[in-house]
Amino acid sequence: MRNYNLSAVLLVLLVLRTHCAAAAQADLSQPLSLTQAVQVAIDHNHDVRLGGLAVDSAGAAKLIAAASPNPMLTVQSFNINPALGIGAGSLRAKTVDSAIRMDQLIERGGKRGLRIDTAVQLEDAARNDLRDSYRQLKINVAQAYYDVLAAQEKRTITLETAALYDHTVTAAQKRQKAGDIAAADVARLQVDALRAQNDVVQTEADLNRARQALALLLGKIASAGQLALTDGWPDDAFDIAVPTDSLTDQRPDVLAAKFRLDAAGTAYKQALAMRTRDVSVGVQIDHYPASPANPQGSGNSVGIALQIPLFTRNQFDGDIRSAALAVDMAQEMLAKIRDQARSELFGNWQAADTAYRRLQRYDSALLVMAKRAADAAEFAYVNGALGVMDVLDARRTYRATRLDAVAARADYAKSLATWRATISESKTQ
Repeated sequence: MRNYNLSAVLLVLLVLRTHCAAAAQADLSQPLSLTQAVQVAIDHNHDVRLGGLAVDSAGAAKLIAAASPNPMLTVQSFNINPALGIGAGSLRAKTVDSAIRMDQLIERGGKRGLRIDTAVQLEDAARNDLRDSYRQLKINVAQAYYDVLAAQEKRTITLETAALYDHTVTAAQKRQKAGDIAAADVARLQVDALRAQNDVVQTEADLNRARQALALLLGKIASAGQLALTDGWPDDAFDIAVPTDSLTDQRPDVLAAKFRLDAAGTAYKQALAMRTRDVSVGVQIDHYPASPANPQGSGNSVGIALQIPLFTRNQFDGDIRSAALAVDMAQEMLAKIRDQARSELFGNWQAADTAYRRLQRYDSALLVMAKRAADAAEFAYVNGALGVMDVLDARRTYRATRLDAVAARADYAKSLATWRATISESKTQ
């Protein structure tokens, strides 16, 4: 009966494990929105997990900094005279000097408060590092997401183009048999049809690579082939003003550098506080009973001790100088990160604005004109008013314009997502 129960338990565990594994593999079997993709990436990204552990570590450092020095208990026996002996009687009656001492270090100069302030500032820096990890992950996922979307549209365009060429080649071969066109024209059409087939193969490979890149960010590389997207291209206009310095100062990486500068300044004050002497106060109780064999005992007595360090050799000049240099380095790092953030913000804004204006030209004029020219060339070719080279040029122009429009749409979507991730406040876990 016991073996039967054990087998049943093992079977249930196996079923649950299989179900969980299947659920994990099926995460990407359903189409993903960009928001869902970002959440999946956050749940599996190593940098985000390391950032969370860094925040926990900073919290532990804050607990360490807040701890006060522990008192020191000393129990000792001394003044034992082997020549006279320790006398008779109980252990307490022995002629042995026994002492119990308690020492407590008293920190002065606000050292404990400065330690706590430094730890709190470093914890705030770690939290902003985590927020910056979220921001960068959102940007990377969005760019990979729109790369997949662009690869899908490029594949669709090449498939449509290849089908059009196949249809044209079939029709041209019939016309060649009827004597309407020359064999050289059919050969030109066949060459472009083969090129179109090669383009289909290339876009399939590009789509697979884009899916692999997105799946890698999501931590689901084994399910890359199942990736399907639900979101389309963003259709909102980009009408945001030029970023200001106040927006730069809200960036989490800039905030993290600011908190590290504050921590360095507090650590410098803590180094200066080392010149304020800490004192140790001790209380001691002695027990030294007298005996007939050794009448020198003094009974019970109480002692008080005060320990003060003497700064005769070390004035902590090296510690103070090192802390001052750490402040200078933190200031320089803050200036560097602020300049980088300002440049990145303006660059992102400019890229989004430029990509939007490019996209507007494609949507409002270029695509319409290219399609109109291609349709006119097709009509003229069918009615014998245009040569095969002219119609092939019109087709190539229309195809290239459509592919360029997809690239412009992807550039705008990625730059807009980068801008939004840059200015958004990521919530820490």
